[in-house]
Amino acid sequence: MIHRYSREPMRRLWSDDHRYQRWLEIEVLAVEAWQRLGKIPPGVAERLASATVKADRVDYYEDQYHHDVLAFLSAAGETVAAEDAKYLHFGMTSTDVVDTALASLLHEALGMIIEDLDRLRTTIKTLAIRHKDTAVMGRTHGMHAEPTSFGLKLALWWVDLGRDRERVVRAREQMGVVKLSGAVGNYANIPPEVEAYVAQALGLSPAPLATQVLQRDRHAEVVMALALVGSTLDKIATEIRHLQRSEVGELEEPFAARQRGSSAMPHKRNPVKCEQISGLARVLRGYVVPALEDIPLWHERDISHSSVERIILPDATMLTDYLLHSMDWILAGLTVRTDRMRSNIESSGGLVFSQKILLALIEGGLTREAAYKLVQSHAMAALENPEQPFAQRLASDPEVKQHISLQKLSTLFEITPYLARVDEIFLRIGLYSDQADGTGR
Repeated sequence: MIHRYSREPMRRLWSDDHRYQRWLEIEVLAVEAWQRLGKIPPGVAERLASATVKADRVDYYEDQYHHDVLAFLSAAGETVAAEDAKYLHFGMTSTDVVDTALASLLHEALGMIIEDLDRLRTTIKTLAIRHKDTAVMGRTHGMHAEPTSFGLKLALWWVDLGRDRERVVRAREQMGVVKLSGAVGNYANIPPEVEAYVAQALGLSPAPLATQVLQRDRHAEVVMALALVGSTLDKIATEIRHLQRSEVGELEEPFAARQRGSSAMPHKRNPVKCEQISGLARVLRGYVVPALEDIPLWHERDISHSSVERIILPDATMLTDYLLHSMDWILAGLTVRTDRMRSNIESSGGLVFSQKILLALIEGGLTREAAYKLVQSHAMAALENPEQPFAQRLASDPEVKQHISLQKLSTLFEITPYLARVDEIFLRIGLYSDQADGTGR
């Protein structure tokens, strides 16, 4: 992933130097395990702990060997005595170290992403509670529907991201395994005790069964979970983009003091960060198919997945981390125009209260069909001729007055009932509880 769309902590995690250092850590841990089993002379692991490895030296040997693990072993081995270096990779195959390191790095990266999700959900929770009594126009099909709470809109995002968090946690658990079982996964040249020792040291668990590689459904689950996070962020960004439109004007993403919106039109304040999130979410979703394609490998292992994963796994985690931080920045600095929200509700001339009128007429004795036709006729007439508002038309209709008193009719145009259940909903989804998982269950 290019620097523009990644953050330094995640870039550092996936750097070549850090990856090779993780390989070396696993190799030395394996030697420690062998030494504890009495298969390697005492003191070797302690001396190998001083070994170092640099990416440029690995590159030097890989240019000759065309094999990255053998290049790594040469680069690390030249920094210690040859008599000790010979025990590096003892009984192991390449993917014992590669897959274990990859699982370890992914496990760590997903932990960072869970922290990102928690930070974003805290920001959203604060906004939701602040705006629980802020009325906003609810829209279906892009059209005015009925008033609702802006806090509920935010609470929905909080719940959505709660489910995303669950999926990332589950994917992280599936990825938290190591594999040191040899060339075809049957421990012919390395005992399970070595694998168990390394797993414990890394804070992971031994895979219950593997071939030469960990099975790639684990990695695919990670990518799919991250793609779903991206899609949720895209959903939020799309909503903010719509509500920032000049004709709507209810929200606005942060706009810096010296920021410029257009090279041609100085008045522009464009939702560029939200547009960036929507665009990059498409890239993130694009990694799903390659991840699924990596699952079927020939026999105990081929290498067709390796080149794919070198791109999509670092990129997917870096991009998700970047998108989560970007959305947190947007929502922390979000401008909420409550006056515009109220004026947009009022702009319909009361049409958005049509269901309240419909139900009151039914309660007053009309059939649903008759009530619907009556309300719709006045609504359509008000749309055609706004000079006579919806409420005025209803109040002057004898049939309406026959079934609804004018006093009751006036109460049907109040916004308060549309916000009456917000606290109840917040309690149900756990928004008021610090212990709630936020999944809405």
